[in-house]
Amino acid sequence: MKSGPRRIVCLTEEPTEVLYALGEQDRIVGISGFTVRPPRARKEKPKVSAFTSAKIDRILALEPDLAIGFSDIQADIARELIKAGVEVWISNHRSVAGILAYVRRLGALVGVPDKAEAYARGLEAHLDAVRALGAALPRHPRVYFEEWDEPPITGLRWVAELIRIAGGEDVFPERAEQSLAKHRILADASEVIPRQPDLILASWCGKKFQPERVAARPGWEAIPAVRDGELHEIKSPIILQPGPAALTDGLDALHVVIARWAQKQ
Repeated sequence: MKSGPRRIVCLTEEPTEVLYALGEQDRIVGISGFTVRPPRARKEKPKVSAFTSAKIDRILALEPDLAIGFSDIQADIARELIKAGVEVWISNHRSVAGILAYVRRLGALVGVPDKAEAYARGLEAHLDAVRALGAALPRHPRVYFEEWDEPPITGLRWVAELIRIAGGEDVFPERAEQSLAKHRILADASEVIPRQPDLILASWCGKKFQPERVAARPGWEAIPAVRDGELHEIKSPIILQPGPAALTDGLDALHVVIARWAQKQ
């Protein structure tokens, strides 16, 4: 007989991906509408939430014994569910180490700590492999990562860490340490110019990246990345959620762009 919660609503993408990876998807009764990993989840599970909103009545109709979400942004959703008697776990991890710890905590929560440990170790092995490749690159580019364009918001902590693992150097490391988006907003896009990034990477939180608009920003023609046409999109589902996707496909996508630049003559 399975231990732990048996009817879980996943308010964000990462718990769904982890539970499927652990073979515990039968516990999931509802997911986020933004879920794309694994693809089968969208076909198998009802979609009951966005990121900043949720269909509380539909969630309650599923009779969950646990709802799992992420960050202070979901505080209002959590409050409504708690008031209705649902147990809620809101994680707030922001780093690569935090993602790995999250996998282990979630596995323990649903009673499969050994499977979670094995999965986390596999993720760690992938990180180590890419870290070695990144360290061996002949050059290490300065990277500006943009999470949003209006206003410009710089990269999250785990993104900055993954950039370093992939062989690059984040140009706003001091902002990446800030957990709240409001503390990562640039007062003016011109702040990027003196940082002189060699690469501009963007993931506009689900909105299509428009490199021509970025390149046309006043004064940005002086940026090496703009001069050399090195503006690239990293798809949101593989980099902006603090789960396994970022440590696997997201990291790989970063490394491909960084390695290509580093190996140019």
